[in-house]
Amino acid sequence: MPASILGVLARLGLQALVTYDGESIFSLAYVQATGCFIMGIALGMKAPFGNFYGPLYTAVTTGFCGSLTTFSGWQVDIFDSWVNSGQFHRAGLGDFIDGLTKTWVTLLLSLASLMFGVHVSGSILPYLPTLRPPKKNVRYCLTFLSILTYAATFPAYFRLPANYRHQATAALLFSFPGTLTRYLLSINLNPRIKLFPLGTFIANMLGTALLGAFHVVQGVPSVSPDACSLLQGLGDGYCGCLTTVSTFAAEVDALAGWKASLYVTLSWVVGQLLLLVIMGSSFWAGHVSEQLSCSFQ
Repeated sequence: MPASILGVLARLGLQALVTYDGESIFSLAYVQATGCFIMGIALGMKAPFGNFYGPLYTAVTTGFCGSLTTFSGWQVDIFDSWVNSGQFHRAGLGDFIDGLTKTWVTLLLSLASLMFGVHVSGSILPYLPTLRPPKKNVRYCLTFLSILTYAATFPAYFRLPANYRHQATAALLFSFPGTLTRYLLSINLNPRIKLFPLGTFIANMLGTALLGAFHVVQGVPSVSPDACSLLQGLGDGYCGCLTTVSTFAAEVDALAGWKASLYVTLSWVVGQLLLLVIMGSSFWAGHVSEQLSCSFQ
């Protein structure tokens, strides 16, 4: 719970920090690289994490890194380049190149950051002290504090100023449900087939389809400000935490040969086809704007 919340806050904060006029690289590149780097460190330290407190490893990898990185955001960002949703003055070839750049840069940067994190963890491991596992009372307190942390997102949404909702507080409400959905899908479906991780694939595709649908609804001018903030929260929180690039990169790195290529290709193609059907058909029908039309409070 707290790791999911911190992951969302880190993603939104990092995106806000690196989004500015004349930016040299798209903002999500920083998000994916940071999450994959931390994931690499955690993977390299899996044994010490497990010996100390197993749930801490799950919190860092599944919770924090999985919520910091976002597969659905990456796919929508690519599709927005194809359709030039930013209304930039460029030809169709420029749209194609921009989408292609966001594809291969994210893939290479994520895998390189993951491997670099593993390398860094190997340098740190010899100097790590051996820690005793926390006692039962400490574990119970951590569980209780975790529940309280997520419970605090509800008063944060209702009590903080309304203009914070689209920025963060709405996303915090849906962060843990998104992470929990991904976790349940992965542990139940990933072992089913050896070809590729089915659970992560379904989580990424489901989150991409939902995020595309939320973007379409946000393009309808008649949506109320409260609904618009909730849709933004569902996109940033639920879809952002339901989908992950850090776990995706770790699974690609773990797969052998053609299986890795199949997993990457299938994930990218299906993701883009889903957005083509959901977002493309809505945009080109002329009833929905490609830019955000609804207003926030």
